[in-house]
Amino acid sequence: MQLSDKKATLSFSDGAPSVEFPIYKGTVGPDVIDIRKLYGSTGKFTYDPGFLSTAACQSKITYIDGDKGELLYRGYPIEQLATKCDFLETCYLILNGELPNETQRKDFVGRVTQHTMVHEQMQFFLRGFRRDAHPMAILTGLVGAMSAFYHDSTDINNPTHREISAIRLIAKMPTLVAMAYKYTIGQPFVYPRNDLSYSANFMRMMFAVPAEEYKVNEVLVRALDRIFILHADHEQNASTSTVRLCGSSGTNPFAAIAAGVACLWGPAHGGANEACLNMLEDLQAQGGVAKVGEFMEQVKDKNSGVRLMGFGHRVYKNFDPRAKLMQETCKEVLAELGLENDPLFKLAMALEKIALEDDYFVSRKLYPNVDYYSGIVQRALGIPTALFTGIFALARTVGWIAQWNEMLSDPEYKIGRPRQLFSGYAARDVKPIAQR
Repeated sequence: MQLSDKKATLSFSDGAPSVEFPIYKGTVGPDVIDIRKLYGSTGKFTYDPGFLSTAACQSKITYIDGDKGELLYRGYPIEQLATKCDFLETCYLILNGELPNETQRKDFVGRVTQHTMVHEQMQFFLRGFRRDAHPMAILTGLVGAMSAFYHDSTDINNPTHREISAIRLIAKMPTLVAMAYKYTIGQPFVYPRNDLSYSANFMRMMFAVPAEEYKVNEVLVRALDRIFILHADHEQNASTSTVRLCGSSGTNPFAAIAAGVACLWGPAHGGANEACLNMLEDLQAQGGVAKVGEFMEQVKDKNSGVRLMGFGHRVYKNFDPRAKLMQETCKEVLAELGLENDPLFKLAMALEKIALEDDYFVSRKLYPNVDYYSGIVQRALGIPTALFTGIFALARTVGWIAQWNEMLSDPEYKIGRPRQLFSGYAARDVKPIAQR
Protein backbone atom coordinates (compact mmCIF):
# COMPACT_ATOMS: atom_id res chain seq x y z
CA MET A 1 0.00 0.00 0.00
CA GLN A 2 1.53 3.29 -1.15
CA LEU A 3 0.52 6.76 -0.02
CA SER A 4 -0.60 8.89 -2.96
CA ASP A 5 0.52 12.50 -3.38
CA LYS A 6 -3.15 13.35 -3.89
CA LYS A 7 -5.68 13.87 -1.11
CA ALA A 8 -9.48 13.72 -0.90
CA THR A 9 -11.31 16.76 0.43
CA LEU A 10 -14.72 16.45 2.07
CA SER A 11 -16.66 19.72 2.14
CA PHE A 12 -20.01 20.53 3.76
CA SER A 13 -22.79 22.78 2.51
CA ASP A 14 -23.58 24.04 6.04
CA GLY A 15 -20.35 26.00 6.34
CA ALA A 16 -18.51 23.43 8.48
CA PRO A 17 -14.77 23.31 7.75
CA SER A 18 -13.57 20.97 5.01
CA VAL A 19 -11.60 17.85 5.96
CA GLU A 20 -8.76 16.23 4.02
CA PHE A 21 -8.14 12.48 3.90
CA PRO A 22 -5.10 10.61 2.59
CA ILE A 23 -5.41 8.42 -0.51
CA TYR A 24 -3.59 5.10 -0.86
CA LYS A 25 -2.72 3.28 -4.06
CA GLY A 26 -2.74 -0.48 -4.42
CA THR A 27 -0.65 -2.48 -6.89
CA VAL A 28 -3.65 -2.54 -9.24
CA GLY A 29 -7.27 -1.55 -8.87
CA PRO A 30 -9.02 1.55 -7.48
CA ASP A 31 -7.32 3.92 -5.06
CA VAL A 32 -8.79 4.04 -1.56
CA ILE A 33 -9.62 7.04 0.63
CA ASP A 34 -8.47 6.52 4.22
CA ILE A 35 -11.45 7.62 6.33
CA ARG A 36 -10.29 6.19 9.65
CA LYS A 37 -10.30 9.68 11.19
CA LEU A 38 -13.65 10.68 9.68
CA TYR A 39 -15.69 10.27 12.88
CA GLY A 40 -13.09 11.97 15.06
CA SER A 41 -12.85 14.90 12.64
CA THR A 42 -16.51 15.34 11.72
CA GLY A 43 -18.65 13.28 14.10
CA LYS A 44 -20.05 11.48 11.07
CA PHE A 45 -19.88 7.93 9.65
CA THR A 46 -20.11 6.78 6.05
CA TYR A 47 -23.21 4.85 4.99
CA ASP A 48 -22.45 1.86 2.73
CA PRO A 49 -24.95 -1.04 2.97
CA GLY A 50 -23.28 -4.29 1.98
CA PHE A 51 -19.86 -2.55 2.09
CA LEU A 52 -19.95 -2.28 -1.72
CA SER A 53 -17.65 0.75 -1.75
CA THR A 54 -15.60 0.00 1.34
CA ALA A 55 -12.16 -1.62 1.57
CA ALA A 56 -12.14 -3.26 5.00
CA CYS A 57 -8.57 -4.50 4.78
CA GLN A 58 -5.48 -4.63 2.61
CA SER A 59 -4.62 -7.99 1.08
CA LYS A 60 -1.98 -9.54 -1.17
CA ILE A 61 -3.84 -12.76 -1.94
CA THR A 62 -6.50 -12.36 -4.63
CA TYR A 63 -7.37 -9.60 -7.09
CA ILE A 64 -10.51 -9.33 -9.20
CA ASP A 65 -11.18 -6.88 -12.03
CA GLY A 66 -14.87 -7.33 -12.70
CA ASP A 67 -14.94 -5.13 -15.79
CA LYS A 68 -12.10 -7.00 -17.49
CA GLY A 69 -13.22 -10.43 -16.25
CA GLU A 70 -9.88 -11.00 -14.52
CA LEU A 71 -9.09 -13.17 -11.48
CA LEU A 72 -5.55 -13.41 -10.08
CA TYR A 73 -4.24 -15.57 -7.24
CA ARG A 74 -1.04 -13.94 -5.99
CA GLY A 75 -0.70 -12.31 -9.41
CA TYR A 76 -1.18 -15.47 -11.47
CA PRO A 77 -4.20 -15.55 -13.86
CA ILE A 78 -6.75 -18.19 -12.96
CA GLU A 79 -6.66 -19.49 -16.55
CA GLN A 80 -2.99 -20.46 -16.17
CA LEU A 81 -3.33 -21.97 -12.71
CA ALA A 82 -6.35 -24.08 -13.72
CA THR A 83 -4.54 -25.53 -16.74
CA LYS A 84 -0.94 -25.78 -15.50
CA CYS A 85 -1.22 -26.52 -11.77
CA ASP A 86 -3.12 -28.88 -9.50
CA PHE A 87 -5.12 -27.89 -6.45
CA LEU A 88 -2.42 -28.48 -3.82
CA GLU A 89 0.07 -26.39 -5.82
CA THR A 90 -2.56 -23.67 -5.85
CA CYS A 91 -3.07 -24.09 -2.09
CA TYR A 92 0.67 -23.66 -1.53
CA LEU A 93 0.61 -20.50 -3.65
CA ILE A 94 -2.36 -18.98 -1.82
CA LEU A 95 -0.86 -19.76 1.60
CA ASN A 96 2.77 -18.82 0.89
CA GLY A 97 2.71 -16.26 -1.91
CA GLU A 98 4.74 -18.21 -4.47
CA LEU A 99 4.31 -21.42 -6.44
CA PRO A 100 6.33 -24.31 -4.99
CA ASN A 101 9.42 -25.80 -6.58
CA GLU A 102 9.55 -29.59 -6.84
CA THR A 103 11.01 -30.08 -3.34
CA GLN A 104 8.52 -27.68 -1.73
CA ARG A 105 5.64 -29.28 -3.60
CA LYS A 106 6.62 -32.79 -2.50
CA ASP A 107 6.98 -31.68 1.12
CA PHE A 108 3.66 -29.83 1.13
CA VAL A 109 1.74 -32.70 -0.51
CA GLY A 110 3.32 -35.09 1.99
CA ARG A 111 2.26 -32.96 4.96
CA VAL A 112 -1.31 -32.62 3.72
CA THR A 113 -1.52 -36.34 2.95
CA GLN A 114 -0.34 -37.28 6.46
CA HIS A 115 -3.17 -35.25 8.01
CA THR A 116 -6.16 -36.50 5.97
CA MET A 117 -7.47 -38.83 8.67
CA VAL A 118 -9.72 -37.38 11.37
CA HIS A 119 -9.95 -38.36 15.02
CA GLU A 120 -11.95 -41.59 15.26
CA GLN A 121 -14.29 -40.08 17.85
CA MET A 122 -15.52 -37.54 15.32
CA GLN A 123 -17.64 -40.24 13.73
CA PHE A 124 -19.55 -40.60 17.01
CA PHE A 125 -20.13 -36.86 17.04
CA LEU A 126 -21.39 -37.19 13.47
CA ARG A 127 -23.80 -39.97 14.41
CA GLY A 128 -25.69 -37.52 16.62
CA PHE A 129 -27.19 -35.89 13.53
CA ARG A 130 -30.36 -37.14 11.88
CA ARG A 131 -29.75 -39.09 8.69
CA ASP A 132 -31.79 -36.59 6.68
CA ALA A 133 -29.86 -33.55 7.95
CA HIS A 134 -28.55 -31.20 5.27
CA PRO A 135 -24.83 -31.90 4.65
CA MET A 136 -24.00 -28.25 5.33
CA ALA A 137 -25.64 -28.45 8.77
CA ILE A 138 -23.43 -31.45 9.49
CA LEU A 139 -20.32 -29.82 8.06
CA THR A 140 -20.78 -26.62 10.07
CA GLY A 141 -20.93 -28.71 13.25
CA LEU A 142 -17.99 -30.92 12.32
CA VAL A 143 -15.65 -28.04 11.46
CA GLY A 144 -16.56 -26.20 14.65
CA ALA A 145 -15.99 -29.40 16.64
CA MET A 146 -12.43 -29.73 15.32
CA SER A 147 -11.27 -27.25 17.96
CA ALA A 148 -12.33 -29.79 20.59
CA PHE A 149 -10.33 -32.56 18.93
CA TYR A 150 -7.28 -30.55 17.83
CA HIS A 151 -6.87 -28.03 20.62
CA ASP A 152 -3.08 -28.40 20.43
CA SER A 153 -3.04 -25.95 17.49
CA THR A 154 -5.44 -23.18 18.54
CA ASP A 155 -2.96 -20.57 19.82
CA ILE A 156 -3.44 -17.88 17.19
CA ASN A 157 -0.34 -16.00 18.36
CA ASN A 158 1.87 -18.99 17.58
CA PRO A 159 2.88 -19.10 13.87
CA THR A 160 3.56 -22.85 14.10
CA HIS A 161 0.03 -23.43 15.43
CA ARG A 162 -1.45 -21.33 12.63
CA GLU A 163 0.51 -23.31 10.04
CA ILE A 164 -0.50 -26.74 11.35
CA SER A 165 -4.14 -25.57 11.61
CA ALA A 166 -4.03 -24.58 7.95
CA ILE A 167 -2.62 -27.98 6.95
CA ARG A 168 -5.18 -29.81 9.08
CA LEU A 169 -8.13 -27.91 7.67
CA ILE A 170 -7.06 -28.38 4.04
CA ALA A 171 -6.28 -32.06 4.64
CA LYS A 172 -9.33 -33.02 6.69
CA MET A 173 -12.06 -31.09 4.92
CA PRO A 174 -12.42 -33.70 2.11
CA THR A 175 -12.65 -36.44 4.73
CA LEU A 176 -15.36 -34.56 6.64
CA VAL A 177 -17.38 -33.77 3.50
CA ALA A 178 -17.21 -37.41 2.39
CA MET A 179 -18.19 -38.59 5.89
CA ALA A 180 -21.20 -36.25 5.89
CA TYR A 181 -22.28 -37.66 2.52
CA LYS A 182 -21.79 -41.30 3.47
CA TYR A 183 -23.70 -40.77 6.70
CA THR A 184 -26.74 -39.28 4.95
CA ILE A 185 -26.98 -42.23 2.52
CA GLY A 186 -26.33 -44.90 5.15
CA GLN A 187 -23.05 -46.21 3.73
CA PRO A 188 -19.90 -46.99 5.75
CA PHE A 189 -17.22 -44.33 5.99
CA VAL A 190 -14.24 -44.77 3.68
CA TYR A 191 -10.82 -43.98 5.12
CA PRO A 192 -8.36 -41.87 3.09
CA ARG A 193 -5.49 -43.49 1.21
CA ASN A 194 -2.03 -41.97 1.10
CA ASP A 195 -1.15 -43.27 -2.37
CA LEU A 196 -3.84 -41.18 -4.11
CA SER A 197 -3.85 -37.53 -5.10
CA TYR A 198 -5.93 -35.03 -3.12
CA SER A 199 -8.86 -35.04 -5.55
CA ALA A 200 -8.68 -38.78 -6.35
CA ASN A 201 -8.66 -39.53 -2.64
CA PHE A 202 -11.77 -37.43 -2.15
CA MET A 203 -13.64 -39.15 -4.98
CA ARG A 204 -12.74 -42.54 -3.55
CA MET A 205 -13.95 -41.55 -0.07
CA MET A 206 -17.18 -40.34 -1.66
CA PHE A 207 -17.99 -43.20 -3.99
CA ALA A 208 -16.09 -46.34 -2.97
CA VAL A 209 -17.96 -49.19 -1.27
CA PRO A 210 -16.52 -52.25 0.51
CA ALA A 211 -18.11 -54.63 -1.99
CA GLU A 212 -15.83 -53.73 -4.91
CA GLU A 213 -12.59 -52.01 -5.86
CA TYR A 214 -12.91 -48.32 -6.73
CA LYS A 215 -11.37 -47.34 -10.06
CA VAL A 216 -10.03 -43.80 -10.41
CA ASN A 217 -11.07 -41.99 -13.59
CA GLU A 218 -8.41 -39.36 -14.28
CA VAL A 219 -10.69 -37.22 -16.46
CA LEU A 220 -13.20 -36.92 -13.63
CA VAL A 221 -10.48 -36.39 -11.03
CA ARG A 222 -9.00 -33.56 -13.08
CA ALA A 223 -12.46 -32.00 -13.44
CA LEU A 224 -12.95 -32.04 -9.68
CA ASP A 225 -9.46 -30.66 -9.14
CA ARG A 226 -10.30 -27.77 -11.47
CA ILE A 227 -13.50 -27.07 -9.53
CA PHE A 228 -11.37 -26.82 -6.38
CA ILE A 229 -8.88 -24.43 -8.02
CA LEU A 230 -11.58 -22.15 -9.41
CA HIS A 231 -13.25 -21.85 -6.00
CA ALA A 232 -10.12 -21.62 -3.83
CA ASP A 233 -10.43 -17.89 -3.13
CA HIS A 234 -12.38 -14.90 -4.39
CA GLU A 235 -11.23 -11.80 -2.58
CA GLN A 236 -13.42 -10.24 0.17
CA ASN A 237 -16.71 -12.05 -0.51
CA ALA A 238 -19.35 -12.64 2.17
CA SER A 239 -17.91 -15.85 3.64
CA THR A 240 -14.30 -14.59 3.56
CA SER A 241 -15.37 -11.36 5.24
CA THR A 242 -17.21 -13.48 7.80
CA VAL A 243 -14.05 -15.48 8.53
CA ARG A 244 -12.06 -12.27 8.92
CA LEU A 245 -14.70 -10.65 11.14
CA CYS A 246 -15.07 -13.76 13.27
CA GLY A 247 -11.30 -14.22 13.47
CA SER A 248 -10.77 -10.56 14.43
CA SER A 249 -12.15 -11.36 17.88
CA GLY A 250 -9.21 -13.71 18.45
CA THR A 251 -11.22 -16.91 18.16
CA ASN A 252 -9.54 -20.16 17.11
CA PRO A 253 -9.17 -20.98 13.39
CA PHE A 254 -11.67 -23.86 13.43
CA ALA A 255 -14.40 -21.58 14.82
CA ALA A 256 -13.59 -18.90 12.24
CA ILE A 257 -13.75 -21.40 9.36
CA ALA A 258 -17.00 -22.87 10.73
CA ALA A 259 -18.45 -19.34 10.55
CA GLY A 260 -17.34 -19.19 6.91
CA VAL A 261 -19.04 -22.52 6.19
CA ALA A 262 -22.28 -21.24 7.76
CA CYS A 263 -22.18 -18.05 5.66
CA LEU A 264 -21.42 -19.98 2.49
CA TRP A 265 -24.57 -22.04 3.01
CA GLY A 266 -26.74 -19.10 1.89
CA PRO A 267 -28.39 -19.51 -1.55
CA ALA A 268 -27.06 -16.11 -2.66
CA HIS A 269 -23.48 -17.27 -2.05
CA GLY A 270 -22.29 -20.88 -2.00
CA GLY A 271 -25.76 -22.28 -2.54
CA ALA A 272 -26.04 -20.66 -5.97
CA ASN A 273 -25.06 -23.78 -7.92
CA GLU A 274 -27.53 -25.84 -5.90
CA ALA A 275 -30.25 -23.28 -6.72
CA CYS A 276 -29.22 -23.46 -10.38
CA LEU A 277 -29.65 -27.24 -10.56
CA ASN A 278 -32.98 -26.99 -8.77
CA MET A 279 -34.10 -24.48 -11.41
CA LEU A 280 -33.09 -26.85 -14.21
CA GLU A 281 -34.86 -29.79 -12.58
CA ASP A 282 -38.04 -27.74 -12.12
CA LEU A 283 -37.92 -26.68 -15.77
CA GLN A 284 -37.32 -30.27 -16.86
CA ALA A 285 -40.42 -31.37 -14.92
CA GLN A 286 -42.45 -28.68 -16.72
CA GLY A 287 -41.49 -29.91 -20.20
CA GLY A 288 -37.75 -29.53 -20.62
CA VAL A 289 -36.22 -28.14 -23.81
CA ALA A 290 -39.63 -27.49 -25.35
CA LYS A 291 -40.38 -24.98 -22.57
CA VAL A 292 -37.04 -23.11 -22.65
CA GLY A 293 -38.29 -20.26 -24.88
CA GLU A 294 -41.38 -19.72 -22.74
CA PHE A 295 -39.28 -19.84 -19.56
CA MET A 296 -36.84 -17.21 -20.87
CA GLU A 297 -39.72 -14.89 -21.75
CA GLN A 298 -40.94 -15.21 -18.16
CA VAL A 299 -37.44 -14.34 -16.95
CA LYS A 300 -37.56 -11.13 -19.01
CA ASP A 301 -40.90 -10.19 -17.45
CA LYS A 302 -40.11 -8.38 -14.19
CA ASN A 303 -43.61 -9.06 -12.89
CA SER A 304 -43.43 -12.85 -13.34
CA GLY A 305 -41.23 -13.49 -10.32
CA VAL A 306 -39.25 -16.05 -12.35
CA ARG A 307 -35.48 -15.83 -11.80
CA LEU A 308 -32.69 -17.15 -13.99
CA MET A 309 -30.15 -18.80 -11.70
CA GLY A 310 -26.50 -19.27 -12.65
CA PHE A 311 -26.26 -16.23 -14.93
CA GLY A 312 -24.58 -12.91 -14.22
CA HIS A 313 -22.32 -12.07 -11.28
CA ARG A 314 -22.19 -9.34 -8.65
CA VAL A 315 -18.52 -8.57 -9.34
CA TYR A 316 -17.90 -9.67 -12.93
CA LYS A 317 -19.50 -7.23 -15.36
CA ASN A 318 -18.07 -9.25 -18.20
CA PHE A 319 -17.78 -13.04 -18.63
CA ASP A 320 -16.74 -14.80 -15.42
CA PRO A 321 -13.22 -16.12 -16.26
CA ARG A 322 -13.89 -19.21 -14.16
CA ALA A 323 -16.99 -19.96 -16.21
CA LYS A 324 -14.99 -20.28 -19.43
CA LEU A 325 -12.74 -22.88 -17.81
CA MET A 326 -15.67 -24.68 -16.22
CA GLN A 327 -17.49 -24.74 -19.56
CA GLU A 328 -14.56 -26.62 -21.13
CA THR A 329 -14.45 -29.03 -18.20
CA CYS A 330 -18.19 -29.55 -18.45
CA LYS A 331 -17.89 -30.69 -22.08
CA GLU A 332 -14.96 -33.00 -21.23
CA VAL A 333 -16.88 -34.67 -18.39
CA LEU A 334 -20.10 -35.12 -20.36
CA ALA A 335 -18.14 -36.64 -23.25
CA GLU A 336 -16.22 -38.97 -20.92
CA LEU A 337 -19.42 -40.22 -19.30
CA GLY A 338 -21.49 -40.29 -22.50
CA LEU A 339 -24.02 -37.85 -21.05
CA GLU A 340 -24.25 -35.39 -23.96
CA ASN A 341 -27.81 -36.59 -24.58
CA ASP A 342 -28.91 -36.68 -20.96
CA PRO A 343 -32.21 -34.67 -20.84
CA LEU A 344 -31.10 -32.34 -18.05
CA PHE A 345 -27.77 -31.58 -19.70
CA LYS A 346 -29.46 -30.96 -23.07
CA LEU A 347 -31.78 -28.56 -21.27
CA ALA A 348 -28.84 -26.77 -19.66
CA MET A 349 -27.12 -26.35 -23.02
CA ALA A 350 -30.34 -25.06 -24.63
CA LEU A 351 -30.70 -22.49 -21.86
CA GLU A 352 -27.06 -21.46 -22.28
CA LYS A 353 -27.49 -21.05 -26.07
CA ILE A 354 -30.41 -18.64 -25.72
CA ALA A 355 -28.66 -16.60 -23.02
CA LEU A 356 -25.54 -16.20 -25.18
CA GLU A 357 -27.52 -15.13 -28.26
CA ASP A 358 -30.54 -13.19 -26.96
CA ASP A 359 -29.99 -9.40 -26.96
CA TYR A 360 -31.83 -9.06 -23.64
CA PHE A 361 -29.22 -11.16 -21.83
CA VAL A 362 -26.19 -10.15 -23.92
CA SER A 363 -26.86 -6.41 -23.50
CA ARG A 364 -27.12 -6.90 -19.74
CA LYS A 365 -24.03 -9.13 -19.77
CA LEU A 366 -25.95 -11.94 -18.09
CA TYR A 367 -23.50 -14.62 -19.11
CA PRO A 368 -23.41 -18.08 -17.49
CA ASN A 369 -21.27 -17.94 -14.36
CA VAL A 370 -19.10 -20.58 -12.70
CA ASP A 371 -22.03 -21.84 -10.60
CA TYR A 372 -23.99 -22.76 -13.73
CA TYR A 373 -21.34 -25.08 -15.14
CA SER A 374 -19.95 -26.42 -11.87
CA GLY A 375 -23.40 -27.58 -10.83
CA ILE A 376 -23.78 -29.49 -14.11
CA VAL A 377 -20.30 -31.05 -13.73
CA GLN A 378 -20.90 -32.09 -10.13
CA ARG A 379 -24.21 -33.70 -11.03
CA ALA A 380 -22.43 -35.64 -13.78
CA LEU A 381 -19.79 -36.77 -11.29
CA GLY A 382 -22.54 -38.22 -9.11
CA ILE A 383 -22.39 -35.58 -6.39
CA PRO A 384 -25.89 -34.93 -5.00
CA THR A 385 -27.25 -31.40 -5.27
CA ALA A 386 -27.41 -30.94 -1.48
CA LEU A 387 -23.66 -31.48 -1.28
CA PHE A 388 -22.66 -28.87 -3.88
CA THR A 389 -22.13 -26.20 -1.24
CA GLY A 390 -20.06 -28.64 0.81
CA ILE A 391 -17.73 -29.06 -2.19
CA PHE A 392 -17.50 -25.28 -2.41
CA ALA A 393 -16.60 -25.08 1.30
CA LEU A 394 -13.93 -27.74 0.83
CA ALA A 395 -12.31 -25.72 -1.97
CA ARG A 396 -12.67 -22.32 -0.30
CA THR A 397 -11.09 -23.47 2.99
CA VAL A 398 -7.59 -22.63 1.76
CA GLY A 399 -8.68 -19.10 0.85
CA TRP A 400 -10.38 -18.61 4.19
CA ILE A 401 -7.40 -19.81 6.20
CA ALA A 402 -4.96 -17.73 4.12
CA GLN A 403 -7.09 -14.60 4.57
CA TRP A 404 -7.44 -15.28 8.31
CA ASN A 405 -3.69 -15.76 8.64
CA GLU A 406 -2.99 -12.59 6.64
CA MET A 407 -5.33 -10.62 8.90
CA LEU A 408 -3.55 -11.80 12.05
CA SER A 409 -0.20 -10.80 10.55
CA ASP A 410 -1.44 -7.31 9.65
CA PRO A 411 -0.21 -4.72 12.20
CA GLU A 412 -3.29 -2.59 11.43
CA TYR A 413 -5.82 -5.32 12.19
CA LYS A 414 -8.47 -4.60 14.81
CA ILE A 415 -11.60 -6.38 15.98
CA GLY A 416 -14.31 -5.67 13.42
CA ARG A 417 -16.91 -3.14 14.52
CA PRO A 418 -19.19 -1.82 11.75
CA ARG A 419 -21.21 1.30 12.55
CA GLN A 420 -24.87 2.01 11.82
CA LEU A 421 -27.38 4.65 10.81
CA PHE A 422 -29.87 4.40 13.66
CA SER A 423 -33.49 4.93 12.62
CA GLY A 424 -35.37 3.68 15.69
CA TYR A 425 -36.86 5.55 18.65
CA ALA A 426 -34.85 8.20 20.46
CA ALA A 427 -34.66 7.91 24.27
CA ARG A 428 -38.06 7.54 25.97
CA ASP A 429 -39.39 6.64 29.40
CA VAL A 430 -40.99 3.36 30.44
CA LYS A 431 -44.62 3.90 31.43
CA PRO A 432 -46.34 1.89 34.17
CA ILE A 433 -48.13 -1.14 32.75
CA ALA A 434 -51.55 0.38 33.39
CA GLN A 435 -50.72 3.30 31.06
CA ARG A 436 -49.34 1.27 28.14
